[in-house]
Amino acid sequence: QVQLVESGGGLVQPGGSLRLSCDASRLTADYRAIAWFRQAPEKEREGVSAITIRDGHDYYTNSVKDRFTMVRDTAKSTVYLQMDSLKPEDTAVYYCAASTRTYGTAWHLVPKWYDYWGQGTQVTVSS
Repeated sequence: QVQLVESGGGLVQPGGSLRLSCDASRLTADYRAIAWFRQAPEKEREGVSAITIRDGHDYYTNSVKDRFTMVRDTAKSTVYLQMDSLKPEDTAVYYCAASTRTYGTAWHLVPKWYDYWGQGTQVTVSS
């Protein structure tokens, strides 16, 4: 049963924008954080951004800082990733994931700490 549903991917030109959505309304577990990961062909899955649900603290990998913004809408159980100034190297399948625990510091962008995963949405940045 799919508990996280991503949407908003697509094809965009370099410099363009996309907004990804992660709908967690079907998630029955009490989750503490939601993150976005991405995986390009023949590359490892990479943590992009994360947000803690209770206080809204957000985290970003260096390559997307000042270009991507993650926000949460607790009423809708939805998390958004606004991606601006997109580059060809941002091309990947983007996955959202939820963690039911917190682990102190420096864990938010590490895939192994996440318990639930969506099926992914393709983002292609190309002219």
